[in-house]
Amino acid sequence: MTVDVLVCGGGVAGTMAAVAAARQGASALLVERYGFLGGNATGGAVAQFNSWQTEKGRRVIAGLASEVVERLRAYQAAGKHDVFVMSTGHRMDRVEYAPEVLKLVLDDLVTEAGVQPMMHASVCDVVREGEHIHAVSLLTKSGVIEVRPRVVIDASGDIDVLYRAGADFLELDAGDVLQPATMMFRFGPINFARFDALAPAEVQALARQGYASGELARAALHSSRDPYSADGWFNISRLGIDATDASALSRAEIEGRRQAWKAAAYLRRAVPGCESGRLQAFATQVGIRETRRVQGEHVLTAEELLQPVSFVDGIACGAYPIDIHPAAGGELIYKALGEDHAYQIPYRSLVPKGLSNALVAGRGISATHAALAAVRVMTISMAVGQAAGTAAAMACQSKSAPDVRKVDATALRVSLLAQGALVGD
Repeated sequence: MTVDVLVCGGGVAGTMAAVAAARQGASALLVERYGFLGGNATGGAVAQFNSWQTEKGRRVIAGLASEVVERLRAYQAAGKHDVFVMSTGHRMDRVEYAPEVLKLVLDDLVTEAGVQPMMHASVCDVVREGEHIHAVSLLTKSGVIEVRPRVVIDASGDIDVLYRAGADFLELDAGDVLQPATMMFRFGPINFARFDALAPAEVQALARQGYASGELARAALHSSRDPYSADGWFNISRLGIDATDASALSRAEIEGRRQAWKAAAYLRRAVPGCESGRLQAFATQVGIRETRRVQGEHVLTAEELLQPVSFVDGIACGAYPIDIHPAAGGELIYKALGEDHAYQIPYRSLVPKGLSNALVAGRGISATHAALAAVRVMTISMAVGQAAGTAAAMACQSKSAPDVRKVDATALRVSLLAQGALVGD
């Protein structure tokens, strides 16, 4: 099978990449291991898209990400765009949504764009010839299928395709550890009038009390409301693992459910508004924050985000703070930004060193551990995915072998702006 653009990984970054490539005229094949799209947004049940704007209200994310929310609202499955104060006292803007309905929205997007989905499929082999990925073998329900793509976008999160292709990856600095995974869970019914009336200091006190008693794995009661019910999705577990280790990942799934069960009991016992609630559902999978990060043409750093540096090849923006969840302990490291502070992600951070026809989208882009702690969130991942798909389609316009390093950054930015995306400056 031959195709212009092969996207491996059907999370929100990969789905946006495939849709963008197809809308720009490329043939696109989207490979996903589950029977639905969305990754952490559906299977991981994160249930909120956050950080669309600076604290002052300047919008930094639009394009396909905004279209996803509009389509969710057409299904009556997304809340309003609001700003809330976290238990740490920091302000955050977000859109809460129903993960199950997001599956339908992503189905609609890929179908209408003409993307060919290949679900229940996993990458099993990669053939590399010099700087070129020649073929990718997929293990499917029909057997092994060999795909010969012109451009590959690795949006698998763990960057499995490029790992098998022998790409270079960034190492953790001394003292750094991978951010932990989380098992999201749905709990309810909740009396949100009482729950939302809690002051941030009260929430933080309850969270620390639960952590001190051993009932909560982290000192937080962070949640988002399910638009279809009186339930909330809670993000209060902590699993310090390397999710590329199959055994460790398997243990984490089991431990995550155990932590969620204990946390649900604490909510019912101690948190106002939760007295009548029960654990209603676990996420399909643990949500992974960090594993492999590719060595790209440019390594994005926290210092560049904090300045912020203006990049001539900036293809996406963000305003999410540096938010590092330690693998152990109850707290997190949170570096807030200025009230109108935003930053850019350069195209070169999507381009792996030493490969001519590959791009990365999602949490595996070329960024330091601290920088990834900001740019890993799903709104930014959708913006990066849209840029990767557009760039891949542009590279495929070449009559010779595509080279993603030769994509004109100015033309790419112009195309993204025409699609309604925001690129900064």
